[in-house]
Amino acid sequence: MGAPRRTTPRQRSTVPALTSIGATIADRRRGLNLTQQTLSDLSGVSRSTVQALEYGSGSIRLEALTAVAEVLGLHIGVLRPGQAR
Repeated sequence: MGAPRRTTPRQRSTVPALTSIGATIADRRRGLNLTQQTLSDLSGVSRSTVQALEYGSGSIRLEALTAVAEVLGLHIGVLRPGQAR
């Protein structure tokens, strides 16, 4: 017999780096006086995707992150471990 079926929903995990990015996105969105829905409309991603980005949860596509960042005037960069910002 297989493993027993899960009866409770899985908790969505958060990734610390995504949580930090999400906080920056939320702060910038609020600073521009945009709602999540307005940001969603401007960036072409769903409101639930904007929400997931801001909370650093779920599975986020790079295309969605860059679309939201572009609307907010944010730059997404990649640093090597230990590299200064």
